[in-house]
Amino acid sequence: MTCSLPHTLIPGRPLPLGPSLRDGGLNFAVFSEHAERIELCLFDSGGARELRRLPMHGPDDGVFHGFLSEAGAGLVYGYRAHGEYRPEAGLRFNANKLLLDPYARDIVGRFRHSDEHHGFELGHPQGARSFDTRNNALSALKARVTDALPSAPGLANRPRHPVDRLLIYELHAKGFSQQWAAIDPALRGRFAALAEPAAIEHFQRLGVTTLCVLPLQWSLSEAALSQRQLSNYWGYNTLGFFALDPRFFARGSTAEAQREEFRQTIYRLHQAGIEVVLDVVFNHSAEGDEFGPTLSFRGLDNPSWYRLLGDDPSRYENHSGCGNTLRIEHPQVTQFVLDCLRYWVEQMGVDGFRFDLATALGRTSHGFDPRAAFFTALRQDPLLADVHLIAEPWDGGHDGYQVGRFPGRFLDWNDKYRDAMRGYWLGRPVSRGEFARRFAGSSDLFHHGHRRPTASVNFIAVHDGFTLNDLLSYAGKHNQANGEHNRDGHHHEISHNFGVEGNSDDALIRSRRRHCQRALLASLMLSQGTPMLLAGDEFGNSQGGNNNAYCQDNPTGWLDWPSADPELIAWLAELSALRRTEPLLRHPYWFESDHPAQHQAQARLRWLSPQGTAMQVSDWHDRDQRALACQLIAADQASPHLLLLFNPTEQAVSFKLGPLIWQLLLDSSHTAKPGTLAQGSLLAAPCSVLVLRASTSHLETEP
Repeated sequence: MTCSLPHTLIPGRPLPLGPSLRDGGLNFAVFSEHAERIELCLFDSGGARELRRLPMHGPDDGVFHGFLSEAGAGLVYGYRAHGEYRPEAGLRFNANKLLLDPYARDIVGRFRHSDEHHGFELGHPQGARSFDTRNNALSALKARVTDALPSAPGLANRPRHPVDRLLIYELHAKGFSQQWAAIDPALRGRFAALAEPAAIEHFQRLGVTTLCVLPLQWSLSEAALSQRQLSNYWGYNTLGFFALDPRFFARGSTAEAQREEFRQTIYRLHQAGIEVVLDVVFNHSAEGDEFGPTLSFRGLDNPSWYRLLGDDPSRYENHSGCGNTLRIEHPQVTQFVLDCLRYWVEQMGVDGFRFDLATALGRTSHGFDPRAAFFTALRQDPLLADVHLIAEPWDGGHDGYQVGRFPGRFLDWNDKYRDAMRGYWLGRPVSRGEFARRFAGSSDLFHHGHRRPTASVNFIAVHDGFTLNDLLSYAGKHNQANGEHNRDGHHHEISHNFGVEGNSDDALIRSRRRHCQRALLASLMLSQGTPMLLAGDEFGNSQGGNNNAYCQDNPTGWLDWPSADPELIAWLAELSALRRTEPLLRHPYWFESDHPAQHQAQARLRWLSPQGTAMQVSDWHDRDQRALACQLIAADQASPHLLLLFNPTEQAVSFKLGPLIWQLLLDSSHTAKPGTLAQGSLLAAPCSVLVLRASTSHLETEP
């Protein structure tokens, strides 16, 4: 094939961007608003020898294009962009550097950090403003053209769980199964393991509806990690946004085989009623700051792809904390992100996206704007109209904290919920009012603009931070293995070791940890909002106190299935089933307050003191009292209503129940058995959550 390649490109089409098979050949289209010209560079099948440099046509509306006849899938290529090299003006064109197509579906080569990949000369007195003349084509990453994919199998019949029934389970595709004996050894650590019978049975037992999988797109490890013989295990350093990371698929398999493995895994999960949300990183790229390599975006059109400092365009706005920030407000970058999302939905079959550091998506020249062009385009896109959209609603820039401000169907990670729940149960100065506000959907954050309580993604732990086990076992982080002298990771985690750092043989300490563990899980599953569970928390997984295991591709970062607690799994499964069977525990609308009869048509919520009286203003501010009760009253007076008791103290607390007869559904401390009947009063064990049910037919007239 390579011998018959023509020596010129004829004009092509400016859309679609990337390579596309048509009319017996290949069309190439690449965007650059500032380049003077771009060359298409063709290589042999292994990417080791450059065969042709073909000038592209255009630009037409900023797009260079060309058509290569009698060419097809398997062609290996890259780009060289010609233009000014003036870093002080934000321009970093260097045609000596081969550039990866942003739309590449398959990436050829094994990247190694080396000086020749930089557009500037390392060690030069002018630093990053110098110019490097070395040709890096031999070792640079290239793109390989792949065959077009049909729509994902079963796309029209994929699960569409309503938001009020979601239970999200966040996991790392490798770490989830790497140490699980129930998984076929050939599949351990691979994405395909998620659809193995043991995995599906586990998800279904827990009531999981939706997997949120850490990044699977093609990523690089940072130079500093490579120097320490570590890797970016989590993958939050994307370079190939349309390509799969081969780490999660059969070793040595082709891109076509990896894509099919991915699609079939999604299909099998869909058949089991389980959705897949992909964690995506559109806030930055793997090219880093001004001292990073020139691999793709920087060399194609630096000022269009990246946000540059206004007073010094040679430097980058670093809202991501990773060196650069993508300029999503640029129309072509917006189009790139939307094209990418559509690809993962239509051709790969995913059910939605969790956007890492999502505030960056809505940044404009005036700061964050929930009406930014990207959000507007996303909401009107017909293909993306019904997929899940989940925001990590902050970034590292000025005014980056935007919890509750994301538009439309977005669900927001709610870290205020996390901190309130941890603080309440671990004896920190978290008031009953703060606990109640977070438990009932965080109305101060979400009760506006037609948003519902389900917009709050509630969690106790996520991949970034302590596991549930570790926040009950460590007072401080232990990240020495990361090689950063324990300076990395969150410095102010709310945690409690109960007197001993790490594992303990003390029966009392173990009991107290176990009670708090179950109380926290119960709070998560009973709260209004959308619950999210960190993989492994259902069985007590530990990372040895490492709260930033992003570079630990080893047993620290892998789930410790051999040490799993089967009793905790069984108990959490029962708790999840309780949430599913009791509509009041997943009420999708705001509860009405406890007011007179005009509100009888709405489900209501009453907050009560342990004495059975309605909470007054003075009660909410009483720091000496911490126990609390919550009564959930169904709109339908013939339906049962619920009473939830919360005792975060170290002593048993007696709750007055009134004249009704209540049936105990749950006691997180296991002090009382489910099914027990109670009337008059009930003793709640230390650090416990109790759930009781009564029929409203016995309910006395409310005062």
